[in-house]
Amino acid sequence: MNRRSALKNAALGLGALSISNAVSATDRATAGTAYQTNHSTCLWCFQGVPIEELADRGKDIGLKSIELTTVDQWPILKERGLTCAMGTHKDFSIDTGWNDPKNHEMLQEQYTKVIRDAADHGIPSVIVMSGNRRGMSDYDGMRNCAVGLRPMVKLAEDAGVTLQMELLNSKVNHPDYMCDRTQWGAGLGEMIGSDRFKLLYDIYHMQIMEGDVIATIRKYQDYIGHYHTGGVPGRHEINDSQELNYPAIVRAIHETGFQGYIAQEFVPTYDDKIKALEEGMRICEV
Repeated sequence: MNRRSALKNAALGLGALSISNAVSATDRATAGTAYQTNHSTCLWCFQGVPIEELADRGKDIGLKSIELTTVDQWPILKERGLTCAMGTHKDFSIDTGWNDPKNHEMLQEQYTKVIRDAADHGIPSVIVMSGNRRGMSDYDGMRNCAVGLRPMVKLAEDAGVTLQMELLNSKVNHPDYMCDRTQWGAGLGEMIGSDRFKLLYDIYHMQIMEGDVIATIRKYQDYIGHYHTGGVPGRHEINDSQELNYPAIVRAIHETGFQGYIAQEFVPTYDDKIKALEEGMRICEV
């Protein structure tokens, strides 16, 4: 079964593609007005900066969340009035994911604990990964992900936590990663059929894989629960040194009615990494 027929069988031509491509007249009328951006950033980008320093200085510039952090780090954030918009766990793996049934028992054990920890600490979302293809068809991988994730999504529904699968590029950074197209992720969302399963739309990764960022965000807005930024090429600052127009992208995100977090996930090149973070945050205020 080839990619096209697999996706057809996954009903991508039905529910996933039935979302309106158009922004409403009301949303268009508000274009250019001020929106409230909920700022987050990812801990791994700030190598050499202690989490306490990142939290203290980040809060001073309007940061609300430091994400891809674990349960042992969440109290540090809470003490400083911050949260973790997207939680993870110490055994987290990009390559070993839900698309392989051999991983389901292990992952379900891990995520049962992670979801409960997130609920206990008031963490709204937890990241999940598809895993690599390893010769598997897109449809088989989608079906396997749905089978493995459904019990976890039910647990997440009961706990008030959202599971979010990240879209990554398989062209540059993560060769063979399966969830590398928004359409595929939306098809998985259709299969699972719960508001407690969403996509983490990484703008950097999806610019590399498919481009057409603003149109894609509008088309698949109902499936997207979180955003990551990053400059293309290079995954550095999101200023005019790279090709993406982030003010326009963030405005388009707000026009969909999105009220979640937009997280800076670029690797700073400035000597003062927090200054780079502040610059990125200001760019995302429109």
